[in-house]
Amino acid sequence: MKKYESQPEMWVRSLGMQRHPEGGWYSEVYRSSGIFRGTALPEHNGDRPFMTSIYFMLQSGDVSRLHRLKSDEIWYHHAGGGLTVHQISADGKYHAVQLGQNLAAGERLQVVVQAGTWFGATLNAEEAALVGCAVAPGFDFADFELAKRKALIAQFPQHEAMINRLTG
Repeated sequence: MKKYESQPEMWVRSLGMQRHPEGGWYSEVYRSSGIFRGTALPEHNGDRPFMTSIYFMLQSGDVSRLHRLKSDEIWYHHAGGGLTVHQISADGKYHAVQLGQNLAAGERLQVVVQAGTWFGATLNAEEAALVGCAVAPGFDFADFELAKRKALIAQFPQHEAMINRLTG
């Protein structure tokens, strides 16, 4: 007799996903062979592929903790429920974008997060959400910074409740 497998369990298994340091699950699906040399991207401190792409999933109980990258990132909704992508720009403005397939309810199929923006995500209601994330110049963990709660609250006290919710 086959054991019941939930949709999130099936995605983890079939997409070869592993836990991500920000929370949730991921698997890399693309890393371009083209390379930007470090001299072309001094803020990145080394060579980077032109682009990378991953599958990323949040399931019930997960959040994508606040973090920032040195590159732009685009999130694409693939399946499951909607997400809220929370963003704090360098000048302290908070912006929340609904990512999902319910366009009549104001959800968008993709969300762009600009380099240097603090961001994280929460599930809106469903059991899980599966998205794709493309980063250009390509992702490297050297360019990934998880938020430190006290420091971020000191910088943006007006967003304390959201920062508390999306930091470890």
